[in-house]
Amino acid sequence: MSDKTIYTFKAHQISGDEFSLSDYKNKVLMIVNTASECGFTPQLKDLAALKNEFIGQDFEILAFPSNDFGGQEPLQGDAIATFCENYGSNFPVFDKITVKGAQAHPLYKFFADKKLNGRLSSKPRWNFHKFLINRKGEVVDFYLPFTKPTSPKIKTKISQLLADDQ
Repeated sequence: MSDKTIYTFKAHQISGDEFSLSDYKNKVLMIVNTASECGFTPQLKDLAALKNEFIGQDFEILAFPSNDFGGQEPLQGDAIATFCENYGSNFPVFDKITVKGAQAHPLYKFFADKKLNGRLSSKPRWNFHKFLINRKGEVVDFYLPFTKPTSPKIKTKISQLLADDQ
């Protein structure tokens, strides 16, 4: 396994339990930083719709709440999970993390540095920045917050990744 994959990282679930991203081996992933008080928050419904569109096809969405942009995630723990459920979330929502700067979660430092991930350098500049990960755990693309999760270009790329990486 390449060291340029997300599989070496761990994150905390809302419950506080540590979780290894290696549990998502052989799945195509969308990883997105979220916030409950952001103008893009309605994308939570779009994320749920996207997950439903690819149900049963080894696709998963992982949401990482963050308070890094405009203080737009004041909630903590179970309150975040409940909020996301109100938008119909059908995907894992992890505990709140930092996604930018020196205190960024190691996963987001990995995304930000092409030397680490071998593919691209992309730091979220706002909430709902999306990363696509192939079945091998490699970051392959990113989408800015104004790109809706249900956009044709995202759905096409997910379909390609699901087909190509078998």
